[in-house]
Amino acid sequence: MAYDLLIRNGSLVDGTGAPAFQGNVAIADGRIVGIGDVDGLADKVIDASDCVVSPGFIDPHTHYDAQICWDRDLTPSSWHGVTSVMMGNCGVGLAPCLPEAREIAMRDLVNVEAIPYEVLNKGITWDWESFPEYMKAAESYNPSLNIAFLAPLTPFRHYVMGEESMERAATPDETARIAGLLGEAMDCGAFGFSSTVLNQHLGYGGRPLACRLADDTELTAYARMLKAKGKGAIEIALTRQIAILEDEQSATLDLLLRESGRPVTFIAMFDRDDIPEAVRDTLRKAAPLIERGARPQTSPLPLTREVDMRSPFSFAAFPSWKRVFADKSLEAQKAVYADKTFRDQFRHELATTNLSFGSWERVTLHEVFNPDLKKYEGRTVAEISRTEGKDPVDVFLDLTVADDIRLDYTMATFNTRVDRMVEILNNPAMLIGLGDGGAHVDMLCDSGYPTFLLGHWVREHQAITLEEGVRRLTTDPADFYGIKDRGRLCEGLAADIAIFDPAGIGSSNRGERRHDLPGGGKRMVMPSRGVEYTIVNGAVTYTAGGTTGAQAGTVLRS
Repeated sequence: MAYDLLIRNGSLVDGTGAPAFQGNVAIADGRIVGIGDVDGLADKVIDASDCVVSPGFIDPHTHYDAQICWDRDLTPSSWHGVTSVMMGNCGVGLAPCLPEAREIAMRDLVNVEAIPYEVLNKGITWDWESFPEYMKAAESYNPSLNIAFLAPLTPFRHYVMGEESMERAATPDETARIAGLLGEAMDCGAFGFSSTVLNQHLGYGGRPLACRLADDTELTAYARMLKAKGKGAIEIALTRQIAILEDEQSATLDLLLRESGRPVTFIAMFDRDDIPEAVRDTLRKAAPLIERGARPQTSPLPLTREVDMRSPFSFAAFPSWKRVFADKSLEAQKAVYADKTFRDQFRHELATTNLSFGSWERVTLHEVFNPDLKKYEGRTVAEISRTEGKDPVDVFLDLTVADDIRLDYTMATFNTRVDRMVEILNNPAMLIGLGDGGAHVDMLCDSGYPTFLLGHWVREHQAITLEEGVRRLTTDPADFYGIKDRGRLCEGLAADIAIFDPAGIGSSNRGERRHDLPGGGKRMVMPSRGVEYTIVNGAVTYTAGGTTGAQAGTVLRS
């Protein structure tokens, strides 16, 4: 038999956690047709000597909902061995959407996912209204990766309730209509729905993101819709304080599990050295819920992010900062930053709440444009504070105003303790993801986490085995969401494959700055190392030299 592609001499890691073995992989018509001791003629042969051949990685947590309109390669995920992405997380998205509500949908993405408005306004094609039409439009773009969808609750509530969706719970009639639209999305192939309860998730006009106003009666109806369909999962941004599961959120998780009978993944389970036992305490508290199908979600990356003070998402959880998001004009934000009342409120919240921040020792002035301030570049706010003899809050905001809000800070938070990260990564309940591809583009890039996991934690720290690392990136997310034909090297399954050098794979936990968004907008990207080939549905879509232009992806349907 002649094959379309034959991969020879690789170390095959099949995604199940089983030991690696030497062999070949034969591909025809987009499927794996032979594995192990298989050989023959092929249109294309790849010599994978000294490389690992694994299933393509599946990223369960992305926000490429807008980026798919202008970037068919879904970079940088496609550089990191990722072959399938799940979009529509955290309850925010672009469909369904009436034409008159497009501004609201875009502003939601600006505030929640820190995607610049100018980029969205130039880049989104808006060739849909309903959710099925959105899925059809995405498929027509011929993406390089496979894309799967969760139905984000916010636009569904907008569609039925209008702006009142940001003010109140739905009536029984509205709830039934929303549940019907979610059911239509499931029938069209969505893999479940998503929501959030996080205080920092502010939408249009600085008001709560609409899905945050869904009460228990609503959530029960939507969960029961999944039970009736007998498929799907739920993703929810649940820990209002990072890694801390409060009683109210625990009750919400219990409700979703009980009423849906389906698995639920919740975020964000990051290690915090400011509250050293947060993850351990939450895992103990959530143990009965985990036994029933809850999956806490984490990232293997230490989080070092850029802070753009025009879209300062890192501080959105602090109540005082609602004023910053309510009116995002330059003059309005400068007035807030200069306001003593605002500063005093922020100081009080830093001193009296457990909201995640860390310390001013971790906030560094990365880049500034005012020449009089250049002397401070590369120094922490704490250092500048000591030099100037001023309170760090005043230093932080004085610099911001003096630079006309053009400056960038960096903030190092979470996942910095090696021993605790080893503990987290070895917990089988943890779903590894939270790459957030497509979101927070102006301050960080975490979507390279698969190569970071395999390089930093597997090779350098030997925190988990190579086989387990691959399983957590492939079979585990596939099984959680019910993606049946991917995530394993197995005859008959789709030929989604990553080929990488185990001695060289990796990525930095800091991105590179590029200006390649619509209109020349800035974003941070994370290049990869050691990924030799990525194959999607049998076509080589990425080589070590970059993407190939083979738009072989498809829309996955539940």
